Amino acid sequence: MPNTIAVFCGSREGASPAYMESARALGLEMAKRGITLVYGGSRVGLMGAVADAVLENGGSAIGVLPTFMQTREIAHLGLTELIMVESMHERKAKMAELAEGFVTLPGGSGTMEEYFEVFTWAQLGLHAKPIGVLNAAGYYDPLIALFDRMTGEGFVTPQHREILLTAQEPSALLDQMQAYRAPEVPQILTEERT
Repeated sequence: MPNTIAVFCGSREGASPAYMESARALGLEMAKRGITLVYGGSRVGLMGAVADAVLENGGSAIGVLPTFMQTREIAHLGLTELIMVESMHERKAKMAELAEGFVTLPGGSGTMEEYFEVFTWAQLGLHAKPIGVLNAAGYYDPLIALFDRMTGEGFVTPQHREILLTAQEPSALLDQMQAYRAPEVPQILTEERT
């Protein structure tokens, strides 16, 4: 089981109360398992909910926040540690460096960008860390369908499709992440010569 998990999620609450409930449930489950949270450092939205749940249940939470977002995202000042960086690139690199696994909660384009980057890194063999998607209230059903379509159309290999771990409950997702073994795929593309 990863000892530190980076969580990607929205700095907004979203339309359904299920998203906040899912963020709090994930934070509680991480604290119960002794997993340190690494996340974007905000005290608002799903980001704040997961961090608060970890901290309220005796866990550790590390935030990584670019200085220019300190007021925009409203930095969480009650964290175990708040690391200030200069850019979004540094934020993502630091989170990836600290994390032994990744979980994606509902969010917008920034959340998707973070998710797809770590997925692509796994596909390229740059890391073998588990990547989970917490599918709160079916939010990520279209993403799962997209991965199935990409696999069916030959753009993602069946082995790489296995990188996408999904569950609707935090405990089930963390169990999958504990059991995860990265697929051994020697190369992504094959050259056809004529």
